Amino acid sequence: MRILPVLCALLLLMLQGVTGLSPARASAQECERRGGFCSHRSCPPGIGRVGLCSEQEFCCRMRWYP
Repeated sequence: MRILPVLCALLLLMLQGVTGLSPARASAQECERRGGFCSHRSCPPGIGRVGLCSEQEFCCRMRWYP
């Protein structure tokens, strides 16, 4: 019976980590924090897409950015 609370806590910790794997939509502030900028519909040539700012905007940044 002592192991039940430990198993429950372990299960909750594992489920909490799984939620971070889903692709979440970032805000413009999150995009800028990552060193990018929001671009409507597509990123300019030579600049990679690293996420989403909204349904119609992509988070873009230079490919060589650390």
